[in-house]
Amino acid sequence: MPGMVAFGRRWGIASDDLVFPGAFELFIRVIWWIGSLVLYSIHKGHFDCDGGTVLHSYLVVLLVLLAVIIFSLCAIVYVSAQGTIMNPGPRRSMTALVYFRALLYIPEFIWACLGAIWVNDDSGGCDPAAVGAVIGAVISSWIIIFFTVVGVLVVFDPLGSQRRTVLAEQQGLRDLESSEGTQFLSTARSLAVRVWESRLRLLCCCLPQDDSHRAAFNGIAQLVSGFFSDTDLVASDIAAGLALLHQEQDKMEQCRDPDDVVSHSPSSPIREDLEIELERATHCMQFAAAAYGWPMYVYSNPLTGLCKLSGDCCRSRSTQYDIVGGDNLGCHFTSILQSTGLQYRDFIHVSFHNQIYEIPFFVALDHKKESILVAVRGTLSLKDVLTDLSAVCENLPIEGVSGASYAHKGISQASHYIYKKLVNDGILRQAFSIAPDYRLVITGHSLGAGTAAILAVLLRNMYPNLQCYAFSPPGGLMSKALADYSKEFVVSVVLGKDLVPRLSLPNMEDLKKRILKMVSNCNKPKYRILLHGCWYEVFGGEPDDFPTELENREEELNAPLLGEESLLVRSSASYQSLASDDSPTNTTHLPLYLPGRILHVIEEGPTRRSCFSQPRYQAEWASSDVAFRSVLISPRMLVDHMPDVVLRALQSLGNQRGFSFCPSSMSNSHLNVI
Repeated sequence: MPGMVAFGRRWGIASDDLVFPGAFELFIRVIWWIGSLVLYSIHKGHFDCDGGTVLHSYLVVLLVLLAVIIFSLCAIVYVSAQGTIMNPGPRRSMTALVYFRALLYIPEFIWACLGAIWVNDDSGGCDPAAVGAVIGAVISSWIIIFFTVVGVLVVFDPLGSQRRTVLAEQQGLRDLESSEGTQFLSTARSLAVRVWESRLRLLCCCLPQDDSHRAAFNGIAQLVSGFFSDTDLVASDIAAGLALLHQEQDKMEQCRDPDDVVSHSPSSPIREDLEIELERATHCMQFAAAAYGWPMYVYSNPLTGLCKLSGDCCRSRSTQYDIVGGDNLGCHFTSILQSTGLQYRDFIHVSFHNQIYEIPFFVALDHKKESILVAVRGTLSLKDVLTDLSAVCENLPIEGVSGASYAHKGISQASHYIYKKLVNDGILRQAFSIAPDYRLVITGHSLGAGTAAILAVLLRNMYPNLQCYAFSPPGGLMSKALADYSKEFVVSVVLGKDLVPRLSLPNMEDLKKRILKMVSNCNKPKYRILLHGCWYEVFGGEPDDFPTELENREEELNAPLLGEESLLVRSSASYQSLASDDSPTNTTHLPLYLPGRILHVIEEGPTRRSCFSQPRYQAEWASSDVAFRSVLISPRMLVDHMPDVVLRALQSLGNQRGFSFCPSSMSNSHLNVI
């Protein structure tokens, strides 16, 4: 529901978000009160030390103060648990309870100070247990006050000025269409961009504050601040919506007919082509994972990785290491040698230089496949994250491509950086002078996959026989025209429910629309949604049958039910598309697609399996328009993106031989299971 308004401003927390923090503090306070009561009962009538009278008064007042705090917390937890996300009527007294609870911090603070003074001045000769209890009470008070301040800072909304809320309520949504309302919204958006820009600068304070970084901060701030700017949701609302959406998606998956297939015509649907591409992809994935250097090598080999690298990391350098730049100890290069099995002489160029829009890569001779292989590293640094988040579109004109040609700005600029290195610096010319009959192959994972795909598009006219294998590439990468053009030479490999290949601005708008719909239609308290959601994510079980429509409509509500539109602070394309799941999402963002043909690797069997059971996989050609048009919520949405997990899945798939492929892909029916 909308953020709670208190102390003259809107906060990043709703009135139904105080169940868990209130219950936790209540538990601490009850234990504290019982301990103080026991201490008072033991020493009652025996306060005969120098400061005994003060100690007696301190404990009595402390017991009374704790009792009042406990009753206030009980009221807060009870009231916060009432109603639903969209029906805050039963929680209308929450603001007054918060004010009352905040006032209680004043006597608690004073009493903590008095307790500290008593311990310091008048505790001589008193029972050590009593003195220790008072010290514990003082320390507990300070800890609770400290974490309360931290919590206030966390939920503080820099844009939550009461002026914004009052103006929006007084003018209403229609009045915001006026010139005054438009100017107000423009000012609010500008303020939001500045706030997010300041947050990014603080987060990236270790990075240089040059023009390129400032431009990236500004672009990312505009993107992030605008995403939920047309809604009035708090973080817990989004978490509840994601929990509901995950269970709803699982219910739909369970109800889906396993024989339901969709006919389409992928470029190479026959089994032989699928086997060949899987074998090549498995080989290339080793290089894509190796490009991450020693962190990924140690992560993938936790028991032996450090030992294998330690002998070579600090070894004195010889001339054959001149190709390595930006790797002072040589650990990155050593891990690449260990992961790929190549020799020193097989490397043409290795670069670990890393800046925003400039990512590491290496060029090597792959004699096993008779190819010159360019491997691009994925996201591994804060600079890479800034490159990822620079997600606006920029033009990418390519000769021979008809239609609109544009791509992800950050990844496009990273591709141009490597393109200039390969072509202008003569790296590829040097490689082909050594192996003129070899074929050019480009590969990468995640950010490296997107960069490799666009780099392949840039080099296609110069090297018409090149191939690109992009593992887990970002979904919002290139325009439809470029994606279709790349199908001749790019293969994208996606594992399971990987989040990144489904990340695009239209998909995120669709996710926002679905969250709004789930939140607005569920009539269960938020704390129950979150509790069951956590249990479901960790232990599984059957999806809860939360209603998607209101039950007991004849029941009188304490306040009018807030509908979907009440979550919007202004007219929004998100709300316009809520009426139908099939309606187009926000059209303000240009659609971007995965590159090339898409090889989707799916785990067979139930969604959840034993930690000790070996997974089995199947592979199929998929369509970007069908299989990756929405974000799938799953515990594996991040795990399936990890490069070591992708590599193991491909290797496992190759070991399964004839059992690896979908029946639809093994037949001549040109049907794929979606």
